[in-house]
Amino acid sequence: MAGTTARVDLDGNTISPMTICMIGAGGFIGSHLCEKLMSETPHTVLAVDVYNDKIKHLLEPDSLPWSGRIQFHRLNIKNDSRLEGLIKCSDLTINLAAICTPADYNTRPLDTIYSNFIDALPVVKYCSENSKRLIHFSTCEVYGKTIGSYLPKDSPLRQDPAYYILKEDTSPCIFGSVEKQRWSYACAKQLIERLIYAEGAENGLEFTIVRPFNWIGPRMDFIPGIDGPSEGVPRVLACFSNNLLRREPLKLVDGGESQRTFIYIKDAIEAVFLMIENPARASGHIFNVGNPNNEVTVRQLAEMMTQVYSKVSGEDAIESPTIDVSSKEFYGEGYDDSDKRIPDMTIINKQLGWNPKTSLWDLLESTLTYQHRTYAEAIKQAIAKPSAN
Repeated sequence: MAGTTARVDLDGNTISPMTICMIGAGGFIGSHLCEKLMSETPHTVLAVDVYNDKIKHLLEPDSLPWSGRIQFHRLNIKNDSRLEGLIKCSDLTINLAAICTPADYNTRPLDTIYSNFIDALPVVKYCSENSKRLIHFSTCEVYGKTIGSYLPKDSPLRQDPAYYILKEDTSPCIFGSVEKQRWSYACAKQLIERLIYAEGAENGLEFTIVRPFNWIGPRMDFIPGIDGPSEGVPRVLACFSNNLLRREPLKLVDGGESQRTFIYIKDAIEAVFLMIENPARASGHIFNVGNPNNEVTVRQLAEMMTQVYSKVSGEDAIESPTIDVSSKEFYGEGYDDSDKRIPDMTIINKQLGWNPKTSLWDLLESTLTYQHRTYAEAIKQAIAKPSAN
């Protein structure tokens, strides 16, 4: 339990309890990070968000061993003067706030740019002016497309890791044309990264930038019409989960040929912990956090999720488990995609000694068990409702 023995960092130094201002604490990543901080450390969290549904279980008054070490502050960082005060009284600020759902990049490009760049500016400014450390969450989207995707389809160079493995310090960032609004997110995220880096170089801001590569697990996104808008389109894991729960075919955008790597949220949170508690090794670095061993095409992911869901639910898969749709039909005009995203893990391994552990099958089994337990009954009732009228 937290506090029973002194915690030490990777260099054997005692870790003092700290106060962490976590912006976006009520989201998928924030909720898992808060859970681990409460159960395993003596640190205090000032949890900043508009919603707290995913951390409600941590906020029960007096009944929990960490009572008083997590405080929820309901505020929108866009226009709230309390933000600077919370950053000032913290040792570290973690910024998780973002619009980060591909379906929004096309339909809400202005909101996407504001959320990921303009709204993050005051956070960076307050940390810099008050000499506070910042861990900022960026995205693997900043890499855009690989060099390999521009080579002829039959070029043997496409198989050369130099053309598709993404390195924090050398890989170019390649985006589609301006009219492909899908890249509004990646460009906003890259620009805030450059601004943070410049604040470090010119004004001494102590920072770490995290580039997540498809972190998945329980509480990711929402299930449309159950705990989110019925017309909403979440990211791929929740999209496919929603189809499986409703016994509908999984929609493969443009044939599901894009390749991705997936990492279990619990593995990824271990990496963030090392960054939090080892500032001497983490500050000034940009870290890829992903699992290069869990690489599949989106089509293969759909096939694997169908198998895993049959196992955890006890239901046979439907006759035609997948259906192909065009990106224009699914996302609207202006959609574009990156072909392949494989993280190079050299820097995080060297600085923090971290490696992911969980296989894709195991992380899908854990996540789909959660999805089935949490949502299956609610979806059955939602499907039954119209016929009762």
